[in-house]
Amino acid sequence: MTRGLGVMVLATLVAVIAVGFSHFSAGMAFNFPQGAFHLNGAFFAGLGAGLLISAYDYWGYYNVCFLAGEVRDPTRTIPRAVLGSIAIVGTLYLLMNVSVLGVLPWRDLTAADAGARRYTIATFTERAFASNAWAHGAATLAVLLVAAASLASVYALLLGYSRIPFAAARDGNFPAVFGRLHTRLRSPVVSLFTLAGITAVCCLFRLQEVIASLVVLRILFQFLLQGIAVLLPKHRRERRKPGRFRMPLYPLPALAALAGFLFIVFSRPAIVTELRLALFVLVTGAIAYLVRYRSAAWQAVN
Repeated sequence: MTRGLGVMVLATLVAVIAVGFSHFSAGMAFNFPQGAFHLNGAFFAGLGAGLLISAYDYWGYYNVCFLAGEVRDPTRTIPRAVLGSIAIVGTLYLLMNVSVLGVLPWRDLTAADAGARRYTIATFTERAFASNAWAHGAATLAVLLVAAASLASVYALLLGYSRIPFAAARDGNFPAVFGRLHTRLRSPVVSLFTLAGITAVCCLFRLQEVIASLVVLRILFQFLLQGIAVLLPKHRRERRKPGRFRMPLYPLPALAALAGFLFIVFSRPAIVTELRLALFVLVTGAIAYLVRYRSAAWQAVN
């Protein structure tokens, strides 16, 4: 199923790129607004907003890390999967956006009614085949393919992320029920269905708010902490041992990542609201940890 969905997603992306470049207008694609590259407040605000969406779109590149205990030769497989995913997704991402802008100008995407922004690929397909009687049918097919691609994304990420509560439960850092495996499929069934339920609830909120909240929370509680951790003396000692993962040009990539993530967070116009959400997560997590710690201490005494 994963292979089939992967082929369908790649076919959809390639089809969009092919349609875009077969009806491409360079003047339309590269018709930047006046003052677009002036390094003022509007430029950096727009850059921060674009980087937030890009960070969200690239998230799946490290999905293999969640399956690290289930892959052969992880010190070779994981770096290849991560770097290969970044190269493939980056290429497709750039080509798709340029091809769409060559048919659907940016002014239509920022219009007051924002219809083209909400139904970008459908509008893009209908514009590309405007001279054909079946243009509306092609747009409908494009919508179905995008919906299927979204399903494929959620499917793959759920399979990966379900390993986090599972591994935490196996290590004794999460309720033991999340460490339960399906008797036949050998997948963490309780963790998988719990995350699927949470994902379904998140679908009730506005996508922009969900994306912004998820990205800011992940930056604060994962990416920044990981970036700091790899700079600590303990990590530097560990990475010198044989068979460890290596970071080319260390520590420059970690420093660049930290700078980029901090820029995304503090360029947010709703930073106060998102920091309040982060504080709520921090407090509830700390309470859960203290309850677990006291419970473990009580069991040890008795």
